[in-house]
Amino acid sequence: MNTLYVILGAAVGAPARFAIDQYFRKFTDRPLGTFLVNVFGSFLIGLTFSKSEKVYDLVAVGFAGAFTTWSTFMLDIYLGFELKRYREIAINLVISLGFGLAAAYLGLQLVN
Repeated sequence: MNTLYVILGAAVGAPARFAIDQYFRKFTDRPLGTFLVNVFGSFLIGLTFSKSEKVYDLVAVGFAGAFTTWSTFMLDIYLGFELKRYREIAINLVISLGFGLAAAYLGLQLVN
């Protein structure tokens, strides 16, 4: 793995995630920003899966790795339990996992 490519991708991915999440928090208290970045990141990983090592390291490992956020997704689920928003938790889990898998699959299919 080329560390420089990972660093460059991550340097763009993390601030992009933060900006998108902050933008959507202006309009809703639901984790829409986290959902969108995770689905888009899954799509990018699918698109770059069979690319050269440098492209994969830059886009998938660096950018998408810093852009997507499993920890925030888990925190959103936990906070939903704390607030007893069980229906929202179930919807978030099903939709996030379903759309994330579909996005990765679509990305893989587009390059094959």
